[in-house]
Amino acid sequence: MTAEPTIGVLALQGDVREHLRALAGAGVRTATVRRPAELEAVDALVIPGGESTTMWKLATAFELMEPLRKRVEAGMPAYGTCAGMIMLADRITGGIEGQQTIGGIDMTVRRNAFGRQVDSFEAEVPLTGMGDTPYHAVFIRAPWVENVGEGVEILGRAETGPNVGRIVAVRQGRLMATSFHPELTGDFRVHHYFADLVRRAMDQED
Repeated sequence: MTAEPTIGVLALQGDVREHLRALAGAGVRTATVRRPAELEAVDALVIPGGESTTMWKLATAFELMEPLRKRVEAGMPAYGTCAGMIMLADRITGGIEGQQTIGGIDMTVRRNAFGRQVDSFEAEVPLTGMGDTPYHAVFIRAPWVENVGEGVEILGRAETGPNVGRIVAVRQGRLMATSFHPELTGDFRVHHYFADLVRRAMDQED
């Protein structure tokens, strides 16, 4: 029997504690990741929200950008929320000059697409593979996905609130991302979905 995976949370900024709690509720072991050695010790990674340009600069300062890219390229499962979605995008619009991402998901993401902090909102989002009840999602200075490549599955679109129809949840293989913050709700279906994705990935490697 495969042991429960250890899922790390990139702990440079953002809702680290909230993600750790949600992952623990999904039955996995957790760890914080700030250094390359800590990244090597986990089976998968959650990249939380925050400010994507600050996250990129901190990851560079902590010598994590290249190790993150290499782990993702090698098949490590990863899940990005809000700024984490931007970090996993192959292409971004609305970023600052020279802004870099980890990449991995064949998508274009628009930074701060839904507006500024005062434009934060909540919306019902049906999510593929996560039950019949729409997910009550919290959007804070959220990006959206402008377009995806053929290998990317669209898991959810906003059905209420501003900009109805925008892509807000995606998956490509072992990578997934959402525009919204599931760690800020009591509904941890998204974390359970990711934990199951990680378990399946580990089973394939045994």
